Amino acid sequence: MSSSSIEPAYRRSSGLVDILDRVLDKGLVIAGDIRVSLAEVELITIRIRLLVCSIDKAEQIGLDWWRHDPNLSVAAQKLSLENEALREQVRLLEARVDALAVSQPSGPRRRTQPNKKNQGG
Repeated sequence: MSSSSIEPAYRRSSGLVDILDRVLDKGLVIAGDIRVSLAEVELITIRIRLLVCSIDKAEQIGLDWWRHDPNLSVAAQKLSLENEALREQVRLLEARVDALAVSQPSGPRRRTQPNKKNQGG
């Protein structure tokens, strides 16, 4: 095999690496809409937005949804579990308040105000 037959494949892979490096560094956005209509009545619209970039670039532009997704982040899983435990505590407290409200007389409670004569004034 001659070296000239190997060089084009090497150049192509080098070109692909350069393109991939540039896409990840700068980012690539692909956007499009798909609309399905029947007799001029729109049945469905699909909006497609695709962003390809490195994690560093995504964080620079404010995209960090993976940090808060419970399926992708251990910290988010812990927060999700803690959130569910707190919701359960709130449900139990609401049930106790309802039970106390049922056991109390339903009429409005009056606060007795101190008699001004008894206060020495």
